[in-house]
Parts: sequence; structure tokens; C-alpha cells
Amino acid sequence: MPEVNRSAPPPVGGWTRFVTARPRLALLAALVITALAVFAGSGVADRMGSGGWQAPDAESTYVTEVLAREFPASQPNLLLLVDSGSAGVDDPAVAAEAARLAERLKAEPGISGVGSYWETASPALRSEDGREAIIAARIGGDEKTAGETLDRLAPAFAGERGPVTVSLGGPVAVQHEMQTTIQEDLLRAELIALPVTLVLLVMVFGSAVAAMLPLAVGIVAILGTNAVLRGLTEFTDVSVFAMNLTTALGLGLAIDYALFIVRRFREELATGADTRTAVGTTLRTAGRTVLFSALTVAVSLSAMLVFPQYFLRSFAYAGIAVVLLAAAAALILLPAALVLLGPRINSLDLRRLLRRRKKTATAGADPAGAAAGGPGAGSPDASPGRGWAWLGALVMRRAPVFAIVTTVGLLLLGLPFLGVKFGTADDRQLPASAESRVVQEHIRDGFPGSPGGGLEVLVEGQGSRADHADLKARIEQLPGVLRVEGPVAEGPAAYYSVLPKGEAVGEETQQLVRDLRAVPSASSLDVSVTGTAAVLVDSKDSIADRLPWALGIIVVATLLVVFLLTGSVLIPLQAVVLNALSLTAMFGAVVWVFQDGNLSGPLAFTSTGDIETTLPVLMFCVAFGLSMDYGVFLISRIKEEYDRTGDHEHSVTFGLRHTGGLITAAAVILAVVMVAIGTSRVTNTKMLGLGIALAVLMDAMVVRSLLVPAVMKLMGRSTWWAPAPLRAFHRRFGLSEGEAAPAVAPAALPDPSGRGGSEEDPEATAEPEEISDTSRDIGEPARR
Repeated sequence: MPEVNRSAPPPVGGWTRFVTARPRLALLAALVITALAVFAGSGVADRMGSGGWQAPDAESTYVTEVLAREFPASQPNLLLLVDSGSAGVDDPAVAAEAARLAERLKAEPGISGVGSYWETASPALRSEDGREAIIAARIGGDEKTAGETLDRLAPAFAGERGPVTVSLGGPVAVQHEMQTTIQEDLLRAELIALPVTLVLLVMVFGSAVAAMLPLAVGIVAILGTNAVLRGLTEFTDVSVFAMNLTTALGLGLAIDYALFIVRRFREELATGADTRTAVGTTLRTAGRTVLFSALTVAVSLSAMLVFPQYFLRSFAYAGIAVVLLAAAAALILLPAALVLLGPRINSLDLRRLLRRRKKTATAGADPAGAAAGGPGAGSPDASPGRGWAWLGALVMRRAPVFAIVTTVGLLLLGLPFLGVKFGTADDRQLPASAESRVVQEHIRDGFPGSPGGGLEVLVEGQGSRADHADLKARIEQLPGVLRVEGPVAEGPAAYYSVLPKGEAVGEETQQLVRDLRAVPSASSLDVSVTGTAAVLVDSKDSIADRLPWALGIIVVATLLVVFLLTGSVLIPLQAVVLNALSLTAMFGAVVWVFQDGNLSGPLAFTSTGDIETTLPVLMFCVAFGLSMDYGVFLISRIKEEYDRTGDHEHSVTFGLRHTGGLITAAAVILAVVMVAIGTSRVTNTKMLGLGIALAVLMDAMVVRSLLVPAVMKLMGRSTWWAPAPLRAFHRRFGLSEGEAAPAVAPAALPDPSGRGGSEEDPEATAEPEEISDTSRDIGEPARR
């Protein structure tokens, strides 16, 4: 005999009692906290940085800091591109004006290490056509201070200055313009996403009142996260790119959680339960699933904390905060609103007129035929949710075919990622019209050598002139070296400037970095290297060292949460593998589109021939967490029905029927938000938004709809197997969405035939009152 669970529903918990007994107080507290968050989070974007790709403990970072302190002229981050027109940079009037500009720049607070072509006559600072030359300087301070200094200098130096025209470039200008562009793009994305999302929510819920609730939850989560990030900027660096994730996840997850909770609330109301009882039941069932889902997403994002780059850590800060706040708002603010609304949750049903017309047309067509099972009565859509049930039954009848074809298709879509090349973000992230990018392109295309791609070799220790000369000779003999300048000495430290033959971050230059670090020198000298290629080498090594830890955190958390949800050993393994498969299309598209440059015209970006090193890690953590979000929703409903009936195949079909429309609607809405983020003019943000949108849609529409039911059919009732000690652990600590219904224990032995129960139509045992297509399961639950 299967083990039967006849326990009564658990008592109402503390938070549930609070929101059901004092809903107005809960909403008032949420309103006050949100208002405080608006105040606390104001100006957060202005305090964020636009860098963070360097590992702070890397050799290249150390050398950069030493050179900036001891040899500021070696690390200029502000470039004034002086265009002399047809006169030429050696014209006396041009030279005089350039000298005045350089002297004025030296007198500015916060400026050090000013040098120019007219002062040094260096050919690297003069364009090949002789019309442009460079004044280089260093702005001191952190990113915020440097940005403020740049804002102060720009009006005084940029533009027409006598016989010359001056434009501002360099790393500081690029980062500052990138930060400003991201803020502008984020505002535009919100203006696009919010109204489109509201329209989609009205279509999904039917009720305009219900459609406003997810937006309210999302806005609370976003504003709260901004306040958290503002606080974090007092203690650590936070990337401005994280603001995009805050908006996307705040809206997307709030909508996911609200869809799930409101649907269950409506189902409980339809059974005749009073409002407070319906809210309590909803929180004990759907609420617990939302909580576990949020924890899973948060853990996936927390894996980025193992990386030292503050760019990645910033997304962990923002992601964890917005996920937990979205869940808290969905479990506290939303239930309080449901208590006050009650049946009025269905008010302002904008589709009522359409449904009335449809019913009238159907009744006048052939009511007798429909009742008798005539044409149309047996179609997949003849009753609500049967489309998903029909799809599930079809997939399981041809499970091997769907499993093989879907898996092979996803792997083929991911093949371009095998050719991925990693690089660093530069000015080409910006739109072509950005001033700092125009300056950098002039320097890159019109100046000799490889501007921006030089390497600096720092030498520390008490060495003789002979030691330094010998080291320089050894460097000059390395393959890939075009020219070596220096040494420039200051006390016990000196540095050499090495100009490579290859591209700034090409494979040849990366190998040169390794060769320079291995070059033999006098025992009294310590040699270390920095430069763009050195930063890339260190970044790749840093990510490779910590990637196994990040993957381990994600995998272990997924296995644990899904086991607590299902009591199965095999379903957690299945979740990890299928979630990873759902990301293949995203990674393949990232390389095919953004690295190789396909669709660069329609999408308005410039391909650099590589992918910024940290982006795949970020996209994996975010997309994997969102995939788990949908996976938990589907598996929890399958598990609930399996506990009730013990029929494996019917439970899979039931779960797909009752969550297929829900998951698809949530995925489409989240994809809309991510596409709005993907309209950014900054390439990395565009890649992030469009890539995750693709991953979300592939997961919801391919993996959850086709691959999951096919694999569960192939695994049969062994899907639910677990050894006896783990079964006992799950009975004590596990999570189950179902309650108060007789349950077949998941410990039941697998059916050797692999067939899950009856061979009848999978819908034969489904509860007729349950509805799950997008328009009815969410918008209009049937009466029981």
C-alpha cells in the first residue's frame, strides 16, 4: 500500500496572519518603506562606476596603480585630440595654441602628468597625415571624481580654440560617456517596457485591477534595490551596468510571482473559500513555491560573488536584492492587496465583451453538435487548457523523437560558441556618434603603431644601469616586440614602454605578456607587466580559476532546492542538465551575432571580433536562475498532482496543462522587458538584454514544453526514486505545494515498465474544474 498523507493544512503563519489580519497596516508600512527607498536611492547612478573588468588582485592592477602613483605621465587617461585642419600640427600658430592649452591643463586641479607632441616630439603622438596630434594627461581620483573633473574641463577645452579644434577622449572620457549613455538608455527602456508590459498583463489577467498588481510589486522591488545599491556604494564599487539588471529582474520576477500567486488565489475563491482563507491557502502553497524559486534565483546570482571583478559582483548585489525584494513584496504586499480586493480582483475585465460575443456565436452555430461531440468539440482547444494537455500527450507518445530532436537542435544552435574569442570592452561599445569614440577611432586608425595597445613593464629593486640595459636588450629580442622605450626611473622603480607588433588584445600580444613576465632579469629586480592585453590575460585567468566554484555553487543549490521540492534524486539532475541545454541558443547567438558581426547593421552595433570576458559568466548566472524559476513552477505542480494520484504520465500532462500558459505568459513579458533593455546603444547592454530574452523564450517554449515532458516520460516512475535515507529527510524537511489531499508517497517503487499508471487519456483523471490556459487559468478560474 502506498504511504498516505492525511495531515491537516498547517496553521496560518506569522506573516500570513499579519497580512490577512491587518492588510491596511501592511500596505501602509510598504508605502512608507517605498517612500524612504525613493529618498535613499536617489542619485544612485551618479555614484556608480563604468569599469570593474579588472581583477583587483591581479598583477596588471598592481602595476597600473604603481605607475599611476609614481609615473603619472605613463598612464594618461585623458587625451585631447588637437585637429589643425590643413595647416598641419607643426605650423607655428598651431604649436603656440597647443602649448597654451597644455599649460592651462597643467594648472587645473586634479591633473597630473601632462605631455604633448609639441613638448616631446614623439611620433606616437602625431597622426600619420600630420594634421592631428595629442595632448595627454592624467586625471586623478576614483571614477566619480574623475567624471566630475571631466565635466568641469570639457567646456573650457573642447571645441574651436583659435586655429585648432579640440576633442576629448581617453579612458576617462569613454567611461564617463558610457555611464551617461546607460542612464539615458535605461530611462528609455523603462518608458518602453512599462506600458507594453501593462498591456500584456491586461491581456493575460483580463482584469485591469489584477494587471496593476505585478507592476506595483515590480516598482517596489526596483526602488528598494536602488536604495540597497546606494548604500553599497558607500562601502564598495558598484557598476552602473547593474541598473539594467535591477529593472529587468524587478519587473520580470515580480510579474512571475504575481501571476503564480494571483492564479492560485482565484482558484481558491472559485471553490467558495472566503477571501482570507483563500489568501492563507495561496501563501501556504504557491507562496512557498515562490519563496523557494526566489531563493534558487538568488543563489544562482550569488555565484558571481566568488569573482573579484566588481563588474560581476555588482550584478550579484543588484540581482540578490531585487529577487528577494520582489519575493517579499509578492508574499507581503500582494496578499495584503488581495485581502482588501477579494472578488474585486476580477474587476474591470476588459475581455468580457469579447467572451460574450464568442459565446453567442458558438451557441448559434451548433450547440447540439458541440454537446454531442461534433466538429470542434474534440479539438485541442475545445475546453480551456486542452491545448497544453494535447501537446503534453503528443510529446509523451513520441518521447524519444522529441527528446533527441530537441536536444540535437539546441546543441546545434550552441555550436558557434565553440569559436568564442574573449576580449576587453573599449570605446566601440559606444554608438558611432559618441565624441570619445570618434577620438579613439581617429587615434586607432590615424596614428602609428598600436595606440592603446602598448605594454608597460615595471621594474622594482636596486639594479645597476647594466642590469636595466641587459633587461631592455632581452625584451627587444622577444618575438612580437616592435619597439621598446625607456627605462624611465624614479627612485628604486623604473618602467619600460613596449609597443607590440600585433593587435592590442590579439593572441600574439597576449603571448607577449606571458613572455615578458617570464623574461630573465637580475636577481635584484622584480619585473611585472600591465597594459590592455595584460589586463585581459589576468581577467581570463581570474575567471578560469574561480569558475569551478561558481558552477559548484549553482549546481549544489539547484540539486538541493529541487530535491526539497520533489523528494527525487533524478529530477534535480535533470533540472541541471536541461537548464544548461536551454542556454545553448543564447551562447551560440552571442558569438554568431555580436562576435562575428552578423546583424550588426539592423541591431546598430560595431563588432570587435571578440566577447568581453565577464559577459558569458554574467549571462549564464542570470539565465540559469530564470530557467530554474520556471522549472520550479512546473515541477511543483507536477509533484502536487503526483502526490494526489500516483499517476506519473497524467501528472506530467496535468502540470503542463496548469502551468504552460502561465510560464509562457511570464516568459513573453520578461522577454519584452529584456528586449527593451536590449535597445541600449551600449553593445554589452544590448547583448545582455537580447541574449537573456532569447534564453528565456527558448526555455519556456522549447525546454519546458517539449524536452521536460519527453524526458520525464522516458524516465517513467523512476523519476521519483530516492534512497530510503533521503526519502526520510524529505518527509521531514521537504516542500510540497499540495496540502490536505491524500498523497501517494514519492517513495513508491518505480514501475519496471516505465508506464506511469493508466493508459487512458491523460485528461481523463484531471480535475475538470482546474483551468490553465493563459486567458482562463489566470484570468477567469472556473467554478468548482
